[in-house]
Amino acid sequence: MPSFTVRKQVDAYVSYYADVEADSAEEAVDLAYESGDTLSWEGGDVSEFDAVRVTALDSELQEISEYSRGDG
Repeated sequence: MPSFTVRKQVDAYVSYYADVEADSAEEAVDLAYESGDTLSWEGGDVSEFDAVRVTALDSELQEISEYSRGDG
């Protein structure tokens, strides 16, 4: 099964990253958004952000905007 990198942005300034095994980027985002507490998230970059948002990333760590869940 492929693995996708997803980013979760929370609490105004922190981004977290996790690798999620799923059949598609969309499924990876859904899994991360719905049961993210069970994933091993790694701290990453800092940015201004005010809500919780989970987004799939491509191999260059750019957002795949059609695969995102949450506010923001």
